[in-house]
Amino acid sequence: MSEKIGIIILAGGKGTRMNQEIPKVLTEINGVTLIEKLLRNVEKFFDRKEINIVVGFKGEDVINKLQNRYNFIWQKEQLGTGHAVMQCRESLEGKYKSILILYGDTPFITENTLRNIIELHEENNYVFSMITLKLDNFENTNSLYWKFGRIIRDENGKVLMIVEFKDATEYEKNVTEVNPAIYCVKDDWLWNNLENIDNNNFQKEYYLTDLVFLANKQGVSMGTLIVRDNLELMGINSQEDLEIAKKIHN
Repeated sequence: MSEKIGIIILAGGKGTRMNQEIPKVLTEINGVTLIEKLLRNVEKFFDRKEINIVVGFKGEDVINKLQNRYNFIWQKEQLGTGHAVMQCRESLEGKYKSILILYGDTPFITENTLRNIIELHEENNYVFSMITLKLDNFENTNSLYWKFGRIIRDENGKVLMIVEFKDATEYEKNVTEVNPAIYCVKDDWLWNNLENIDNNNFQKEYYLTDLVFLANKQGVSMGTLIVRDNLELMGINSQEDLEIAKKIHN
């Protein structure tokens, strides 16, 4: 993997829907925490001290669990994913050509998919690259993705924006291409444009997904890697998700 790619893993959330007192990323599946499962594949591409993990809610517990082996960055206020990445600016700006952004509660992404998104981004010299998940429907295990953001494309297949589920219209909720929130973005463009997102949404948070709208508006080069494995990109957002994951993944 290119040394010009940096990485940020977002692990600061409480995970309100989990109804538990521990950080969501410390939830266990068969004795292994979500973030440790993710890190097993991430470490095939990145040295530990080059892995930047954003912590927030009970962040000391996350740091202690991971034995301080990584570079931890604090998000003191829970103001959304865009805000979380912004906390990394001082440490990372100008250090890498591009930044790969992952979520600590999406533990099953494979080595192959990580390699493919990095190669797609570098080989095409894209400014903004993202993974999308294309489903046939939201039935059975696909219901895991019902509350994921929707990928909105134009008639030519170009990505226009991502609409968060809470902000989606009924029409948009029926779109079956969803956002697992995995991006690779050129360094300078990322930091310059994080300043341009706002919190004019239901949650009053700064969504990282708004960068897609900005990239489209500016006409920068964008790439998408479409994945069709409906279990690889599942996030653990509720106890129901956790029970399904335990049955599927060992």
